[in-house]
Amino acid sequence: MKINNRDIKFSSLLLVIFCLVFTRQVQAQDQLDKYLTTAGENNPELKAIFNEYMAALEQVPQVGTLPDPQLAFGIFLQPIETRVGAQRFNASISQMFPWFGTLDAKENVATEMAKAKYEDFKDAKLKLFREVGMTYNDLYYIERSIEITEGNLQLLASFKELARVNFESGKTGFVNVLRVEMEEQELMEKLELLKDTRIPVKAKFEQLLNTQIQETIDIPDSLWREEIVISKSAVIDSIFNNSPKLRRLDHQQYAFENQQEVAKKMGLPSFNLGVNYVNVAPRSDLEMSLPGNGKDAWVFPQVGISIPLYRKKYKAMEQEATLKQEAVVFKKENTANELTTEVENLYKNYQDAIRRIDLYDNLSDIAERSLNLLQTEFSTGDTDFEEILRMERKVLNYHLELEKARAELNSSVYSINYLMGK
Repeated sequence: MKINNRDIKFSSLLLVIFCLVFTRQVQAQDQLDKYLTTAGENNPELKAIFNEYMAALEQVPQVGTLPDPQLAFGIFLQPIETRVGAQRFNASISQMFPWFGTLDAKENVATEMAKAKYEDFKDAKLKLFREVGMTYNDLYYIERSIEITEGNLQLLASFKELARVNFESGKTGFVNVLRVEMEEQELMEKLELLKDTRIPVKAKFEQLLNTQIQETIDIPDSLWREEIVISKSAVIDSIFNNSPKLRRLDHQQYAFENQQEVAKKMGLPSFNLGVNYVNVAPRSDLEMSLPGNGKDAWVFPQVGISIPLYRKKYKAMEQEATLKQEAVVFKKENTANELTTEVENLYKNYQDAIRRIDLYDNLSDIAERSLNLLQTEFSTGDTDFEEILRMERKVLNYHLELEKARAELNSSVYSINYLMGK
C-alpha cells in the first residue's frame, strides 16, 4: 500500500499530539504541598478558629482559681469607748473556699471544652486541606482538558486540509470539509467554556489560600495517583478513632460529665476564713500602767459558712448537665452513622475511579490506533470520512474521561483522609 508524504506528516502530527498528552513523567506532590502550606498560614477562617481555641484555653485558669479575697475597711463616726480606749476604725480580709474538688471540676470542664475547640480547629484545617486538594484537582482537569481540546483542534485542522486536498483531487465531496468545520466550531465553543470555567475555580483556589496568585498555578503534566493502602474496614476503624468530629463530641461529653460534678459540689457548703483588725486609741484618763490601755485588738480567726438551702436550683443544674451529656451521646451515634455512610460512598467512588482509569487508558490506546488505521484507509479511499470524525470524537472523549477519573480518584482519597483525620 502506497502512502504519500502528506499521510506521513499527518500520522506524525497525530503521534506528537497524543505523546504530548500521555507520555510525560508523573511529578511528585511538591506542587500541591506548597499551596497547602500557604493555605495553612494565610486562611482567615482557620486563623479565627485557632484564636477561638486559644481563647478557650484562657478559660482554664479563670475557673480553676479561688474567688478574689474581700477586703473591708470601716471608720467609726462616733468612736466606741471601751475599757482600754476608743475604737476608731476596723479592717478585715476574708477568703471564700468552695467545697473540696469544686475548682478542679470546673477546671476539667474548661479543659475539655478547650480540647473540643482544638478538634474544631483540627477539623477546619483538614477540611481546608481537602478543599485545596480537590480544587487543585479541578484546576488540573480544566488545564488538561484545555490542552487536549487544543490538540484536537490542531488535529481537526489537519483533517480539514486532508479533506480539502481530496476534494480538489476529486476523490471526495466538499461536505467533508464542512463536517470538519462544524466539528471545529463545536470544539472551539467547548474550549472557550473551559477557559471561562477556569476563572471561578482559580478564584476559589486563591480564596482558600487567601492570596493573589500572580504567576501561573503550578499544575503537573500528569497527575500523581493517590492510594488508600488499608482496607475499607480499617478505614472505618480509623475514622471512629481519629475523626475530629467524633473526638470533639467525646470532649464535650467529658465536659458535661464534669459539669454534673460541678453542680453536685456547688450544692455543698462553702467556707469563709478571715481576719479582723480594730484600731483602739489610748485613753488619757486611765493610768498608763493599766493593762491593755490603747492596745489594738485582733480578732482571729473569722469563720463563715455558706449553706445552699435552695436545692431546686442545684438539682436543675445537675439535670441540665445530664441531659446535655445524653444529647452528645445521641449526636455522636448519629455522626458515626453519617460518617460510615459517607465513607461507603467515597470508597465506592474511589474504586470506580480506579476502574475508569484502567478502562479509559485502554480505550484511549485502542481509539488512537483505530484513528491511525482509519486515516490510512481514508487516504486509499477505503473508509468514509465521517468514520474518522466519529473516531476522533471518541479519542477526545476517552482522553477527557481519563483525566477526569484521575482527578476524581485523588479527590476521593483526600475526602477519605479527611474523615480519618489525616
